[in-house]
Amino acid sequence: MSDFVWGVATSAYQIEGSPRADGAGESIWDRFVQEPGRILHGDDGVVACDHYRRFREDVALMADLGVDAYRFSVAWTRVLPTGTGAVNDAGLDFYDRLVDELLDHGITPYPTLYHWDLPQVLQDRGGWLERSTAGAFAEYAGVVAGRLGDRVGTWLTLNEPWVAAFVGHRDGVFAPGLRDFGAALVAGHHLLLAHGLAAEALRDASSEARVGIALDCRPARPASDDPADVDATRHFDGFRNRWFFDPVFGRGYPADIVEDYAADGRWEGSTPPFVRSGDLDTIAAPLDVLGINYYTSIEVTPATRESEETGVPAGTAPPPGYTEMGWPITPDALTAFLRRIDADYGPPSILVTENGASYATGPDAGGRIRDERRIAYLDAHVAAVEEARSSGVPVDGYFVWSLLDNFEWASGYSQRFGLVWVDHETGERVPKDSYAWYRDRIAARR
Repeated sequence: MSDFVWGVATSAYQIEGSPRADGAGESIWDRFVQEPGRILHGDDGVVACDHYRRFREDVALMADLGVDAYRFSVAWTRVLPTGTGAVNDAGLDFYDRLVDELLDHGITPYPTLYHWDLPQVLQDRGGWLERSTAGAFAEYAGVVAGRLGDRVGTWLTLNEPWVAAFVGHRDGVFAPGLRDFGAALVAGHHLLLAHGLAAEALRDASSEARVGIALDCRPARPASDDPADVDATRHFDGFRNRWFFDPVFGRGYPADIVEDYAADGRWEGSTPPFVRSGDLDTIAAPLDVLGINYYTSIEVTPATRESEETGVPAGTAPPPGYTEMGWPITPDALTAFLRRIDADYGPPSILVTENGASYATGPDAGGRIRDERRIAYLDAHVAAVEEARSSGVPVDGYFVWSLLDNFEWASGYSQRFGLVWVDHETGERVPKDSYAWYRDRIAARR
């Protein structure tokens, strides 16, 4: 697999810290973490992993790991503090330095432009419920590509728009903390519209740009052969997967789910009311690469047709076969999903842009971190990717989530996904046994 890209992934708010440094504006996560009860233990991203000040140390860790690529996100508020208009050169300078440092170490940058940290100024105007936010995102994409496009080849517009739309607007668990199914559908549409507009802006700013999007997925299977379970699984797959994959690949919104929502009284007719003429063509901008974020799969019953509950609460002691996020470990579902995506949509290139597991294993008496469960998880999922690739699926890369133990959104610092342990009091970095395992796996595959 000498032509395969091995990487690690992070996101800005989860690791950078210093969220308001050097003229940066406020994001919805800066505001959200201040609301009592939103984040476990009252944690926030003010320091996080202090990557904003320690990025050279972290790039050195990546270089020692031997990765080909680093997927990171750009904080919109560092570049355009008010979402549009005046550019904050100091914020762009940080990503300039980061990209140069990566290239100096032979690591290819894979920036993601949106990992959920919308400027609060735009949220105050309606956020993703307003179509104008999609245009603001395209403006921001053009600014970043104008500065970094001479050194960046591959861009990912959005990370997990389903999560931003539904966990942030239906469930109220992530910023901006709304609880409205209809709002989630509108937000999701405007996020996809933003992707299409940004794809055009990226290509206008950099003629060599390769453009993609990182979509998360939740492969589903019925809990039994009961027709009710089978139909609930059809709906779950449409609600959770096809609602975003289909429009990106030019199919529009899945007709069966549009009909289901109409039957539920969400609208009348065969077209969602938030879709305007030309929107679906814009969303279906040609993709050079598809990012897939995969962690787990789910069994579905009518009671869980729009739920991701696994029956194991996050933060409890996981039974065998589960991670500490309460997610079942199902690598075979990754192989099957990659094959399905290839058969259904035919993307020219697929990257597994996130895959990893949370385990809290810390340093032993000698300072060593023996995270065997993470190694077993990663080993099984790398094998799953290799199996899909060997059967002809164009999987061209794999990125571990994550390089560092980071701020895990509503879970605060309680969940640890990193290959590198971070002491969140001192900032000390300690590579885990999984770091050594990944380094050896990369070397062996070359």
